[in-house]
This record gives sequence, C-alpha cells and structure tokens, in this order.
Amino acid sequence: MGYNVAVFGAYGHTGRFVVTELRERGFDALPVGRDPRRLAAFGLPYRVASADDPASLDAALNGVDAVVNCAGPFASTAAGVTEAALRAGIPYVDVAAEIEANLDTFTHFTERARAAGVAVVPAMAFFGGLGDLLATTAMGDWTSADEAHVAYGLSSWHPTAGTVAAGVVSRERRAGRRVRYTGGRLEYHSDERDLPRVDWDFPAPLGRRTVLGGFTMADVVTIPRHLAIPEVRTYMSVDAATDLAAAAAPVAVDERGRSAQTFTVDVIVRRGDTRRRVVASGRDIYAVSAPLAVEAVRRILDGRTRTSGVASAGEMFDAPDFLRALSPVVAVELVDD
Repeated sequence: MGYNVAVFGAYGHTGRFVVTELRERGFDALPVGRDPRRLAAFGLPYRVASADDPASLDAALNGVDAVVNCAGPFASTAAGVTEAALRAGIPYVDVAAEIEANLDTFTHFTERARAAGVAVVPAMAFFGGLGDLLATTAMGDWTSADEAHVAYGLSSWHPTAGTVAAGVVSRERRAGRRVRYTGGRLEYHSDERDLPRVDWDFPAPLGRRTVLGGFTMADVVTIPRHLAIPEVRTYMSVDAATDLAAAAAPVAVDERGRSAQTFTVDVIVRRGDTRRRVVASGRDIYAVSAPLAVEAVRRILDGRTRTSGVASAGEMFDAPDFLRALSPVVAVELVDD
C-alpha cells in the first residue's frame, strides 16, 4: 500500500490498537508522542512531538500521508494536531468522544480545511462515528426525520485513563451542566435530578435492559451535522454507566489486548409513524475504534469520500458500504420495526 500514517498518542490505550490495525492492513505506522521511551517500545521508527509545540508537530508530520490523533483529552490536542495537518496538507482523523472538542473542530476548521482541500474527520470512533454511520444507513432515502435515538447496550464500561481525563475536562467546560440536542440545537442545562431510567428493548440476544435517558454522547454532534433531524437522543445501559463512575481500567483477555466487554448499538430513526432501525454489535469499544479510524484513513487516501473539509463519518463516507467493510469486527443488521 505504501502509505505512511502518523499516530499521535500512539502509546495510549486506543493508540496501540490503531498502530496494530494500520500495520496489519499494510500501512507504515509512525508512532508520535511526547515520551521517547514509550515510543521506542514499538520497535518502529518514531517521532517525538507535543500538541502545544507546532514546530515539533511539523517535524513529526513531515513526509507522512495522514495523521490519526488518539491523544485525549482532545480539548488539549485536537486543534494543535489539526493545525499541523493543514500546514502539511494531509488528512486528519481523530477518535474524540468529547462533545465540545468535536464542536470546536467543526466550528474552527470547516472553512479552512475545505479551502485547503484537506479531509478532517473528528469522532471517527465508537462514540460519534459508529452511531453516525448507523443513523445515516437507517435514514436510507429519507432526507429528514423527526427523531433519532441511539441506545448503547454495553456489558460493562471500564474507562481508560484518557476517557477519565476527558470526562473531567468536559465537565469543567460545561460548568457541571448537562447537554442535549433538541429543537435543532444543542442546549446546556442545569438539572440536579438523576437521569431518567428507561427500559429499552434491544434485539436478541441482549433483550430488555434498563438504560439512562439523557446520557448524551458525541452522536449529538455528528448526526445532526449532516442529517436533518431536530431531536437526537442517546442512552446508556445502567450497568455500564455504573462501571464508568467506578473508573476501573479495562483488562485485556486476549493476545490483541482486547477486553471481554461486548456492545450493542441500537439506532432508531422516526419520521411520522414510520421507524427504521439498524443495530450493530461487537466487542471492546476501544479496540473497535481502531478499524473505524483506519478504514476512514484508507478511504480518504483512496479518494472514496463524498465531500471535502471537515465532515462526520456519515457525511464523509458511503455509510452502508463503510459498515460492510467493518464486518469482521462489527455485525450490522437492519431490523424490521
């Protein structure tokens, strides 16, 4: 294939999965980060750089074909690495699940990336990217819908250190407020009440599970970015939300470093009395972000994109075809509803 792809934050939990995925798919992976000792552990050529040091980033991205940013919190890294990608004229992909960081990328880089002819795809990961691909696929030939619902049925959620740090940054940026997408816009609100619990009927074999309504994820940025849906709501299984609060790190159970966690993502779009439903299932939300990000890079470099500049997954790519490419690790089913 011959493409050389830099992975910023390569020695983080998700970054290691991305480096492995790139190499297995024939790319040359170039680990990039601040710690030369941890970078050297890959046994590959590497470059040392920091998100707040433009000169180091320029040197790190010199001669590469694309960059995948895996270094959270993305509120601290996305802008610097995106700026460097634009200066280098190469595609930028990240795995950010931070709502505000993704909003910043769309707000500050859309026009500049389009003018430079550079593809920038934020949230190309389990949260934000997968839900957007599923919702886009569910829409089919619809040009608008009344509502989109994304329910996450996770068997558990043991967060990485990056996830925990990102959560702290997001809460600080929101001043403790909650966020929702309603009436065609994001709203921040203060509500001391507990999130409502709802029984959600996931398809078999998961079945009925209790989920938290108002557990807002990055899909509220990516989906309405390009789909005319004024209400986008996301839900999280109660068991997973409880695990997240406990902040125990994921535990590897196989030679690839994956955990035993399983997931089901149930996406429903409604227009009037008609509902369309697409369901995805697989294993390890962090590990599965790697094929999502790497497939995005491959399609950008191969010229299989639907727009230019900054775009979410479902906007940038042919969503059904992209999901089919993930079939070894993500099972997708259109469900009669």
